[in-house]
Amino acid sequence: MSVLANFGGVLRAPPALVAIGVAVLVGGLLVLVSGADPLQAYAQIVVGALWPQNLPDTLNWATPLVGMTLAAAIPLRGGMINLGGDGQLVIGALVGAVAPLVAPLPGPIAAALALLGAGLAGGLYAALAAWGEIRFRVPMLISSLLLSYPAVGIVSYLVRFPLRDTTTGLPQTAMVPDGARLPILIGPLNMGVLMIVVIAALVVLVDRRTVIGYELRMRGANARFAAYGGVALGRQALGAMFSSGAIAGLVGAIIVLGGQFRYIDDALLSPAYTWSGLMAALLAQGEPAGAVLAGLFFAALQTGGFAMQRETSVPRVLTLVLQSIVILFLAVRGGLGKRER
Repeated sequence: MSVLANFGGVLRAPPALVAIGVAVLVGGLLVLVSGADPLQAYAQIVVGALWPQNLPDTLNWATPLVGMTLAAAIPLRGGMINLGGDGQLVIGALVGAVAPLVAPLPGPIAAALALLGAGLAGGLYAALAAWGEIRFRVPMLISSLLLSYPAVGIVSYLVRFPLRDTTTGLPQTAMVPDGARLPILIGPLNMGVLMIVVIAALVVLVDRRTVIGYELRMRGANARFAAYGGVALGRQALGAMFSSGAIAGLVGAIIVLGGQFRYIDDALLSPAYTWSGLMAALLAQGEPAGAVLAGLFFAALQTGGFAMQRETSVPRVLTLVLQSIVILFLAVRGGLGKRER
């Protein structure tokens, strides 16, 4: 009887915690089958991510990842999905890289202009997907994804040809002036981490304490009911997508101004910040505070994966497998829940 009671308690646990537990168990079995020690592998992930000397690297990785998690969580909170994060990210990054080069302004003002322009460009581009659904009935899920391809292609062309730094043979822009770069805080951490903290606090505040947040949650629970209650769904979709794209654009500019100091073609896409952020937002079911924690968790997994691969025979792809199992479990659980109803 006590065993059944314990099993029932597990089923009533928060879905995200159950999903993580299942992922850890399945991942451990995979490591065990491969002949390695799962306890040692997981210990190296924890040490590589959270040990004091490694923590700045984790936070540095978490800065763009948490930002893209918030970008995905805002529309997801209202039952919408933004799959165009890559396009919004690269547009914001290009604006952030080029603005200080063309604006003859003092460094801090040029940096502020670059950040503002990056957020505006990313937000407007994301709002195109919402406008397409409102005006032409094109599902936002599809249009947001498809809009990424021309954005990535055009930005790649500009960086490889008109905006390329001719002093190198690489597809990249010229270096951002020193004065326009984000100040370094400690180690690899720059002012961008504080910007993401402020953005996260604002998103949580709007979600929990304002009418805008309440109406977005209402739409996520039942869009038809929200419309009957007087919520302007079209305007709300435009606002949510603009906010989402603006954060993605800012993340792109933060990466450029805080670490790379120029736009390098494909450098922002290879880490897959958009898709890791979307998975983290799904893990938190769009709840902003939970999304921040999920983004930090995924960042710790990814940085810890490097230490695990270095110290053991287990490749860091295990961390990607763990992320996938978490999301797969949540998807299966959600599908079974709908069938039961």
